[in-house]
Amino acid sequence: MHLSRHRILRTYIMPNLFLNRYAYPNQFITDKPHQNLNIIISIPCFNEPNLILTLNSLHQCERPNCPVEIIVVINEPENANAEVSRQNQATFEDATHWVSENDSDNFITHIIYINDLPAKHAGVGLARKIAMDEAVRRFESIDNQSGIIACFDADSACDKNYLIELEKHFQENPKNPGCSIYFEHPLDVENSDAIIYYELFLRYYVNALRHAGFPYAYETIGSSMAVRSWAYQKQGGMNRRKAGEDFYFLHRIIPLGHFTELNSTRIIPSPRTSDRVPFGTGRSMMDWKSGNKDLTKTYNPQTFEDLKLFFDCIKNFYESPPTDVFPDAITGFLTTINFTNELDRIKKQSTSPSLFRKHFFHWFDGFKVLKFVHFARDKYHPQIEMSAAIEWVLKIKGDGFKNLTEALMQLRKHDKASFHDSN
Repeated sequence: MHLSRHRILRTYIMPNLFLNRYAYPNQFITDKPHQNLNIIISIPCFNEPNLILTLNSLHQCERPNCPVEIIVVINEPENANAEVSRQNQATFEDATHWVSENDSDNFITHIIYINDLPAKHAGVGLARKIAMDEAVRRFESIDNQSGIIACFDADSACDKNYLIELEKHFQENPKNPGCSIYFEHPLDVENSDAIIYYELFLRYYVNALRHAGFPYAYETIGSSMAVRSWAYQKQGGMNRRKAGEDFYFLHRIIPLGHFTELNSTRIIPSPRTSDRVPFGTGRSMMDWKSGNKDLTKTYNPQTFEDLKLFFDCIKNFYESPPTDVFPDAITGFLTTINFTNELDRIKKQSTSPSLFRKHFFHWFDGFKVLKFVHFARDKYHPQIEMSAAIEWVLKIKGDGFKNLTEALMQLRKHDKASFHDSN
């Protein structure tokens, strides 16, 4: 059953390759959007009792110059248990009532409830896809391929300047296909140590990759990312993964070039426990609460120093075969990914050193980097205590710290002031 607060009026979408071949087949919203619509916030919602808090956070934002829409997809699989169905139905009713009291001409919310998703595919990836595909339909109907599709979560909040900074950022960066948005978890919560460790892990990984010279090192968090409609379509849209959908999605968008960071506002993800996905914030909080303290350790800095030595040699690969002696972890990993043949292929496709570098990192992308990091962890460089890893990364930046809370504040400060160019 597909429930929506909107009556079906008519189909107005012009023929479009992405929508015809790759989008979720059903169209749920059929009333025509405002001609100047330029921001759509997409929100997957599953078994979520606090959606209204999220809608209020967005509604309290300062208004941008353009109209804004929110698309919420309350979703559940066809075999959902009765408790989930009851919560989703209650959320749908509460949200529908909220819409009736808060919508205006330039701020419109669409609440979609789908309770029969195939169990094999149902999950956060498919729910994001449905909402984002619907956003594409909205933008295509007004011929706005540069419209902004922002991802949010049904238990997140934001600063009041979120919408105006989102609009401003894309105006000031006309070539960018998307951006990663600055975030901070609240720390004055139960299990605050766990959320400190978790956020340190996220920031450590990205900063360590930047030290290594990886050009595509960005935070990839589902509640704090945004893309243009044309980029979303060009890269095939959102995947249907039940977890990690944000990482896999953004690492297809970032290589388009001109990817940016939006650090002048803030997303506030929820730090609560959750078993809805097999990893991520909620799962990490739940594991910590049950006594699993894996969060206190992280990847060995030597892994990233090895990567740095390898990436520093890339400029030489275009002119001649690799003659450098790589660290053992790099050498071992390269034997698993057909490195020699792939390097020859990339060289044949490249007519300049800059083009070679671009093609190289399209191949040795975020997925391969993560595979290497796990390969090195398992075979060469065991994990170390988080405090030692953070000491290493902050020392590179010329900082020290007295405790992990202070270390997180230092990393937040650096990240908020950073400007990273994916080219």
